[in-house]
Parts: sequence; C-alpha cells; structure tokens
Amino acid sequence: MTTDGRQLINAGKVPLIAPEVLSEIISTASDIALFVAPDLRVVSVLVNPTHRSYGQLTEWEGQRISALLTQESLTKFEMRATELMERRRAHVQVELNHVDKSRWEFPVRYALHLMETDGSILMLGRDLRPIAEVQQQLVTAQLALERDYESQREVDTRYRVLMEVSRDPLILVSMSTGRIADMNPAAAVMMGGSKAELIGSAIAQEFEGRRRGELLESMASLAGSESTGPVEVTARRSQRRLLLSPTVFRAAGERILLCQIDAAEKVRSTSDDLAENLSRLYHEGVDGIVFTDADGVVRAANEAFLNLTDAASMSAVRGRSLSEFLVRGAVDLRMLLDNVKRTGTMRMYSTRLTTDFSGQIAVEISASWLNDRPNPVLVLVVRDASRVDSLRRPAFGAGEDGSRNVMELVGSSTLRDIVAETTDVIEKMCIETALELTRNNRVAAAEMLSLSRQSLYVKLRKFGLINKDED
Repeated sequence: MTTDGRQLINAGKVPLIAPEVLSEIISTASDIALFVAPDLRVVSVLVNPTHRSYGQLTEWEGQRISALLTQESLTKFEMRATELMERRRAHVQVELNHVDKSRWEFPVRYALHLMETDGSILMLGRDLRPIAEVQQQLVTAQLALERDYESQREVDTRYRVLMEVSRDPLILVSMSTGRIADMNPAAAVMMGGSKAELIGSAIAQEFEGRRRGELLESMASLAGSESTGPVEVTARRSQRRLLLSPTVFRAAGERILLCQIDAAEKVRSTSDDLAENLSRLYHEGVDGIVFTDADGVVRAANEAFLNLTDAASMSAVRGRSLSEFLVRGAVDLRMLLDNVKRTGTMRMYSTRLTTDFSGQIAVEISASWLNDRPNPVLVLVVRDASRVDSLRRPAFGAGEDGSRNVMELVGSSTLRDIVAETTDVIEKMCIETALELTRNNRVAAAEMLSLSRQSLYVKLRKFGLINKDED
C-alpha cells in the first residue's frame, strides 16, 4: 500500500528542504519545470542540467504562458488549469507543444501541480521529442511498407495479366526442385492438362523418356550456350511434339528456368527450307566457316573451323583477329581484305592456319564480302588442303604438273623455300602468280614472296616482266 508522503512530513521524518536544493531536485526530476503565477506569467524556468537540448530558456521568464504555446496547446492548458484551480483535481497531466521565437515546436508532457500558498502552478515536464521521433520513424516505415506493398501488388497484377493474355505458351520451372512454379493457359493447353494439375508437378514427368536431372541439365546448358536450338520433347498428356526454348534467370536468390513452348510441326511447316539447310551446313559442314567484321575480327565460326585451329570453344575464338590464325599473319589478312573488298569475292587463296598448339595446316580460303548492311561482314570458307598438298609434293617439279603445283604453293611458302628446289623457270612462275593474285600490286606481291621491293624489281627485269618505260 502506498501513501502520498504526508504522514512522513507530519511526523517530522522528512526535513525541510532548502530553496536551492529544492530547485535542484525539481530540475533533475524533470526535463523542464515552469513556475507559473496566478496571472499565468512564467516566474521561473528550470532545465535539467543533463538535458541541454532545450538550450537557454531564461528569456521565457516574465512572459505570459500564452506566448510560449501553440494555439491548440494553449486551449488545452487553459482547460486543465481551470480544473486545477477549481480544486476539481489535485494535479493534471497534459501534452503541450512549445514554440520559441523561431517558431520551433517541440512537445512536452506536463504534470500540473497547484501551490496551495499563493495559487501558483508548478509544471513538471518530460520531453516527448524522442518518442515523437520514434513515432515518426514508425509512421515513415509503415508508409514505406504500404508503398512497397502497393508496388508489389501492381507488379504482380501486371505479371498475372501478361501471363493470362499472352498467346505464347510459357512455363516457369524452379531449378532447385525441378517442379513447375507457374504457367499460362496457353502452355497448359499445349501440355494437355489444366493449370491446377500441372503447377507443382515435376517438369520431367510431363515428358516421355526424360529424367529430371538430365532434362534440367540439358536445358540449363542450352540456356547458357551460344546455340539457339530448342529441346525437342513429347508431352505425356497431349502426346504432342514440342520444342522448349529455355532462359535461365535469378529471382530472390533462386534460379528460375523460363521455357517458351512451340509445336514442333508448326515450326517445321513454317521454317524456310533454305534457311534450315544453310543452318545445318554451317553447324555440320566439313569446311570451316568464319564471319568477321571489316577489320578481320572474328564474330562467329562453326565447329569445323574450331577443329582446324584446335580451339576449345567458340569463346576462345570470338573477338580475336583472323591474322592470329594465319601463318603469315597481317600479310595474309591484308591480302584477303584488300582483294575481297575490291572485287567482292576471292577464290582458292592458299595459305596455312596456325593452331592453338603451334601447329600448322594447309588450307584453301574462299572469301565473300557482304556490304549490303550497315556493318559489312566478311565470310570465309576454309577448306583443309593438307591431304591434297601431301599428294602433290612428290610430283613437285615434274613438267606441266610440277609448274602447276608450284603456282599453288605461292602464298603458303616463302620464295626462298621454293627456289631452293626449283629452277629459274619456277621462280618466274612464282612471281607471275603473285602478281596475278595481287592484281599486279607489286608491293603486296613483294610481301607475299618475302622480298624487298628492290629485289622484286630486279627479278622482274631479269625475267622480262617489266617494261622499260616503267623503270
């Protein structure tokens, strides 16, 4: 049972308190204390010495309380003060908003006590700004959550509408579980079931002859590879042949597989035969096919070219200059680019390819220049000539066939190697062939034959291949 302390005071157990001590007790027992006279003027202001956020408030002394409160707080104070002065309550509590000269408002919860001696009011206040700041943070957080919730609802609604109205069959598969996470009605029709039946089922079980691990692995590798070919499957429910085109993405830390579905028979019926044949020729042909830009930088190459250069994958070739794969480097590349850009095509250019393991292989290159587009493309067909080259070498130097073989070696060997085993006649044939290949460009012919320009002119005069007017 508690008491109000009057028994202790009347019994003399609590001594009288000195004014300066009383002031200290009052200031430390509250954050701010006001003594208000009966005429509602502030007589004294005490601020807790450990609560300095209020600053110096001595200018409040002598002012009427109405000048220190907002209009709303003044009305509440007058009502509580009236209740206190009429002795209807021993003390009252009220929350007031102060305002200083800068119109800076701050809330304080006051306990109003009436002084029996002269009718003054003692106001003991607690600063409510920390609570107000926490409440404001809570309100801000709540508003942010509501905005995020509304945004999420909007995104979810858009997603649902797109899935429902899309004519393209779409399936979302969780990579961790291998089960269908979502699908649209068009996909359910293609699969031969309803959404309720299919969502949550294992994707591999919906196709004949497919195991979960094998199907997911093949689709994931297809989604991350350069190939654009889909996976062909047979739906268990509808018995339809379908083509799955997978795309892998991450959402909330989980890998999701997005599968676009097409009917195999529809794709086959609408595909262009020529385009399909060309695609198969590119992927399955025995000759290497390379696409480069105008500077000879490789953009794409087929499997046959990778086999010729012993490249591990397409990523090891893409972005590299074609000169890195030619035995004569920039000389061969410049010859190809200059001639094909001038004439549009070039046939049977003999040279050698260098492999990633420092090997060499004889090849014949045919080139085409496709400049009917903003970014022209150089297309090269590279044919392995190593077997033909080995068959031709034994007959080297014999009559008409020997001369023809010598001409075919130009561009793939230096002049010094050829002349070491041939006569002046063969040397003349080599120079004539080089001039023919370079369209009588003597600078390029000299580079092709590893001669200086002066040496080439000496030999041209020697064999009578230059007019006197040109000297």
